[in-house]
Amino acid sequence: MDVNHITSPLRPDVIKSLCAGDMVSISGRIVTGRDRVHKYLAEGGKPPINIEGLVIYHCGPIVIQENGLWKIVAAGPTTSMREEPFEADIISHFKPGAIMGKGGMGEKTLKALSANGCVYLHATGGAAQFLAERIIQVEGVHLAEFGQPEAMWVLTVHNFPAMVTMDSHGRSLHSTIQDESSKRLKALYEHPIKKDSHT
Repeated sequence: MDVNHITSPLRPDVIKSLCAGDMVSISGRIVTGRDRVHKYLAEGGKPPINIEGLVIYHCGPIVIQENGLWKIVAAGPTTSMREEPFEADIISHFKPGAIMGKGGMGEKTLKALSANGCVYLHATGGAAQFLAERIIQVEGVHLAEFGQPEAMWVLTVHNFPAMVTMDSHGRSLHSTIQDESSKRLKALYEHPIKKDSHT
């Protein structure tokens, strides 16, 4: 499968070109944001940096200091549905280029992606150390009073892998898979598999 190499912050034409199912490799600047950051922004807080076009990564990284510099040692994705109550407002107000996390998001976020030109990227769970190796620099940390995992970390990444699973055209692989699974489950209940009497 072809991989789209994209740079954060994302240009509007790049966002529009991405479709659900596309594999991407991200380079450039991204920021982390979990529950505390989302609640803060949704309740009227101002982002400490301009996040327009950037990737917001649902991640609570494990961070250490080496020779006075921050280093990310684990950077696995957080389950994104935790941020569903806030995400649409954040997308509408601050215009990020992409939201990245694990497991997809709901209908409210999908509508905001379409209305504002944004995509959702699914990062692989269980690969926290591998993903941390794609972070080549910690540019800074903001909202540190929220605690290390909940702060907003500004990161430079190189060839960070992900998949577009919700695009700016209203398509969601998560919804498609859920619908297909429901149909198959219903069919099994309506037409159960008969056991072979000889076994």
